Parts: sequence; structure tokens; C-alpha cells
Amino acid sequence: MKINFCSCCGAPMEKKIPPDDDHPRYVCTQCSHVHYENPKMVVGCLPIFKDQVLMCKRNIEPRKGKWTLPAGYLENKESVQDGALRETLEETRAHVKIIDTYRLFNIVFVDQIYLIFRAQMEDDLFGPTSESTEVKLFKEADIPWDEIAFEVIRQTLVDFFQDRKQGAYPFKIKDLKPSRLQDLR
Repeated sequence: MKINFCSCCGAPMEKKIPPDDDHPRYVCTQCSHVHYENPKMVVGCLPIFKDQVLMCKRNIEPRKGKWTLPAGYLENKESVQDGALRETLEETRAHVKIIDTYRLFNIVFVDQIYLIFRAQMEDDLFGPTSESTEVKLFKEADIPWDEIAFEVIRQTLVDFFQDRKQGAYPFKIKDLKPSRLQDLR
């Protein structure tokens, strides 16, 4: 994303390599403030109730109308755990308790890092919100695989159901590569 004006003084920006750096950055032509562009952190939960997973149908773009796990951008001054709990509540109205970290995905082609926690639902209360038109518990056989919003969610679910058969849920870091479908968008 191009940065045109300095957020400190409003002067025009130029892209150059600042002293003692090795990457081009947007630097203010007046006050020399360096504006860093960093990946976005997405946090979410894989909410579990008995043998089912809670999913929500997106009411916002991108991928409106597709199914996902509750997740969203981490806010400033928020821990990753608090962000995942907030996003779960905002998208499903469900209260969950985090069990442990489950997956971290490096998605460098869209400048994102996805961190998913396994979480236990505290009760069976949930429902749609302004961000989700439908919220539903799914058994593995009923997951709407052809309607999953994002590849990172698909991979998380596939891993979870495989891990559940083994009775162990190891934390893993994965790199998500662009698929042919994503390249065509």
C-alpha cells in the first residue's frame, strides 16, 4: 500500500532505504519519520462443543456468505488470546475458554500471520451477529467443505479432525502458499 503523507506532520512521503536499514520504507520528506509496513496478525478460535466445531457464515467481505471459524485482526493493546476471545464473541456470541495454541500460518503473499487457538465452548449458547448471518455446530461429516471461506480455515479443520483421531493436538507452524484459485482473484 502506498503511503502518500506523513501521519506525524502531513508532509509528502518518499520511498527509500533509510540509514542503517536494508529495506525500502516510506520516509517523510520533512520530519524524516520512517513509516513501517508490517504484516497483519489475524487471531481466532476453533471452538469445540462435545464432538462438534462451531462455525459462522460470513456477513462481511471478503468471502461473504462462506463458512469460517471465528477470527479477525488483532487490535492494538490486545493480547492474542484476548483478541481470539473477542473475535469469537463478536462473530458467534459464544463464550469459550482457550485450551491451547493450535496453528500458526505464515501467509506472506497477503502479508498476514494467522494464529488459531483450540477452545472449549463454555455452554451451548451462540447465534448470529452483524458479522455472521448464521452460526452452527458441525460434526466432521457435516462440514460444508465446498463453502469454506479461506484455505487457512480448511487446513485448520483438516488438521484438527486428523489430530482428533490420534488424540493429540500438537502446535504447528505452517506456510500457506497461494493456490491457483487465489492467483486468479
